[in-house]
Amino acid sequence: MLHRQMKSVRLEGDSITAKREELRLYFRASFDLFESLFELFISDEVFYRQSEPTRHPMIFYFGHTAIFYINKLIAAGVLTERIDPHFESLFAVGVDEMTWDASSDSLRWPSIDEVRAYRQKVRNIVDGIITTLPMNLPITKEDPFWAIWMGIEHERIHIETSSVLHRQMPLHYMRINESFPICPVQGDALENTMVAFEAKEIRMGKGSGDNGLYGWDNEYGSLVVSVEEFQTSKYLVSNGEFMDFVQANGYGVPRWWDEEGLKFLSIRKAVCPPFWVPQSDGTYTYRALAQEIPMPYNWPVEVNALEAEAFCRWKSAQDGETYRLPTEAEWRVMAEAGGMDQEIFDDSRSNINLAHFASSVPIDTFAHGELYDVVGNVWQWTQTQMDAFEGFATHPWYDDFSEPTFDGKHNLIKGGSWISTGNEIMMESRYAFRRHFIQHAGFRYVIGEGENEAQKYARMEQMFKKWKQRYG
Repeated sequence: MLHRQMKSVRLEGDSITAKREELRLYFRASFDLFESLFELFISDEVFYRQSEPTRHPMIFYFGHTAIFYINKLIAAGVLTERIDPHFESLFAVGVDEMTWDASSDSLRWPSIDEVRAYRQKVRNIVDGIITTLPMNLPITKEDPFWAIWMGIEHERIHIETSSVLHRQMPLHYMRINESFPICPVQGDALENTMVAFEAKEIRMGKGSGDNGLYGWDNEYGSLVVSVEEFQTSKYLVSNGEFMDFVQANGYGVPRWWDEEGLKFLSIRKAVCPPFWVPQSDGTYTYRALAQEIPMPYNWPVEVNALEAEAFCRWKSAQDGETYRLPTEAEWRVMAEAGGMDQEIFDDSRSNINLAHFASSVPIDTFAHGELYDVVGNVWQWTQTQMDAFEGFATHPWYDDFSEPTFDGKHNLIKGGSWISTGNEIMMESRYAFRRHFIQHAGFRYVIGEGENEAQKYARMEQMFKKWKQRYG
């Protein structure tokens, strides 16, 4: 594994000279790690290929993180002139999915060498700004240096999301790189059991004056939740446990899927999890980052929220219980009980931060209290739809980061994955994706009252009312 500075740099300190150097190393580490991920391609021609029809060719994502620095530095008033207005427009929009009948073929992409040259210019400019821009500690959300932190943490997100697209790229376009080793331990499925938790009041959110670590705008504000008693699975759902659902024709039985799930099945024609590879004899192999291996039944399954919810409905029918995904607050209870509630997760106790492998590991590797993998291995889907805490304020330099996810269509994921770094491995981080989206994400199931449909829609209605009052 390549050794890089992966944990986010703190905003406070006693020495400006030391802070500049710390930030410079963190910036360079992020830039290098992102670029090294693209060295898994067998040739430059792969940059012009799409991992799937709804996403841009990979050259878009390679350019996107670089132009983001420039666009945010301009928004912050640090820069007054652009490097390349065409690039800073071409690579700015289109990160999320296009419609199935859309195409990026009409876009004229530059040569990869031109994009590499542009990235080097950005690297030099940002490095120079870190060296010369007047600095005061602690850094606040209004400080021009905040745009540097914003650019770095944005690139950290794309290290992970690009690695997901890499796993969707046909294998013959990829090559194995010893800098990204996968776990050699694979075995049989483990039997899952339930662990009980008592009712507890949970407080979430960061104060507006919290200048310890960088945070996205959705992390600020406050929310107090009274969590009722519940039970949750000791382990994440493994490939082996999910196999029972697949072998029971779970993808072919409409009753296990809601309306959104049935639409997903219709479009994707899915018959198994996205990183399972069907074989002619009815078995499956497993697609890792850049290679295919025998099915690791004791690794966590990676599915979207719709697949996870379908499994819960199926399992409920089998067991005579009512299983569901946990809420954000219930996950918080688990994290606190397991001692994983520190500001930055401990990567010696969890499979995060590329500290162990560039893959999942067996689900019984890292214990967090009575549970395993409360943090790390794969992200965990929750049933909580993304919303704003009381006191939330959009950051003006990135007004489309959080607000578009307050639409009832994005569910929160918690805990981080093996490739999560920076802000992603913090207790207060909040990331959400549409329920059909593919990530390095799995799930655990719970039994308990939780948040019923009436409460969920009442909360969403209240949130929309607040936004209507604020913005008209």
